[in-house]
Amino acid sequence: MTKAEKTRQFIIEKTAPLFNRKGYAGTSLSDITEATGLTKGSIYGNFAGKDEVALAAFDHNFGLVGSIVKKRMAERPKAADKLKVYLDIYSEFMKLPALNGGCPVLNTSVEADDTHDALKQKASNAIDAWYKAIQSVIKEGREKKEIRQKFDEKEFAGAFIALIEGGVMLAKVTGKTGGLKAAMKQAEKMIDEIAK
Repeated sequence: MTKAEKTRQFIIEKTAPLFNRKGYAGTSLSDITEATGLTKGSIYGNFAGKDEVALAAFDHNFGLVGSIVKKRMAERPKAADKLKVYLDIYSEFMKLPALNGGCPVLNTSVEADDTHDALKQKASNAIDAWYKAIQSVIKEGREKKEIRQKFDEKEFAGAFIALIEGGVMLAKVTGKTGGLKAAMKQAEKMIDEIAK
């Protein structure tokens, strides 16, 4: 990597947790300079503005979560167990540095749905990718005869994601884990119902 690429990556890594915790509107340029130790000129020398930093930070945050999911899934041979990786990760979201402040998809979706089209599109693309990842695990499980053949995997994925994100939202807002645990329990039942 060039020096400029290293600086961009440094800015992204230092600001990604900040954007995930405080959101786009809540993160100021002063927050960015404080987190990085760089001047405004250095930030603007590497990014066109706060928008570009925020978009790159979202990609970074979503990529971190994705890499954790992939790594843990690789350790589990059965499709049902691969799906349960999501439950394990999001059940402990408060302890994982990559999910510091909550799920980046949920946080960005809620904040940007009416205020920031580019971030909204990033979140929408991330949700599409999540759907595809779940459907891919189901397809693989069907090929191995580990997952039932007849059910709507897209509908399953939507309900599964909604339970996970809803549980995370309840835990974040209330500061209590009861709703999160209940949501994860229901999501686990969904997995058990499709597993052979």
